[in-house]
Amino acid sequence: MEGRELFVNSLAPMISGAIQYTIPLTIISFIGGLLLALATAMMRLSKSRLIQFPAIIFVSAIRGTPLLVQLFIIFYGLPNIGVNLDPFLSATIAFILNVGAYASEVIRASILSIPKGQWEAAYTIGMTRGTALRRIILPQAARVSVPPLSNSFISLVKDTSLASLVLVAELFRKAQEIAARTYDFLLLYVEAALIYWVICFLLSLGQAVLEKRFDRYVAR
Repeated sequence: MEGRELFVNSLAPMISGAIQYTIPLTIISFIGGLLLALATAMMRLSKSRLIQFPAIIFVSAIRGTPLLVQLFIIFYGLPNIGVNLDPFLSATIAFILNVGAYASEVIRASILSIPKGQWEAAYTIGMTRGTALRRIILPQAARVSVPPLSNSFISLVKDTSLASLVLVAELFRKAQEIAARTYDFLLLYVEAALIYWVICFLLSLGQAVLEKRFDRYVAR
């Protein structure tokens, strides 16, 4: 099969893998990771050491170990204690934990970057801490956190390629399967890289729109 024909014929399976697995895995993992990150950040900001400690250990453990090792522990290791998860769920859990740990530090730093005067102003008009956080602090912190969180989202798209190692039939797994049959590894891996590049480029455009939308929440 000629290179051009192989490139065209392999495009559909790779895009299918991206639509069926890569994109859903990215979206689900990022949303779940953000929820975990917000809870973890709130625990880190708590004045109680008993509440802080589990969050500190969680962040340290996830950030201090490779994502690939975490994937292998969940998919290949947990069955040793009777916990069997399908490939997609295993990858999702691993990515949620990873995003949660890294994004929690971004959210925590963003909240801490808001001037204390914003808190004091909220308390002056009778807001509780929870109301001030929800209506005053978080909207401003969201704008600060958009660039790093967007970068995390784009990185997550690329990290989903690791899910191929736990048998998730995502974009890169499709490239590997086709390459194993045709032995044209260079062409197919470059093609997979181009698809990842296009996805990430489109996301970067969305990032710019999101930053502009949140700009109105910045304290001047």
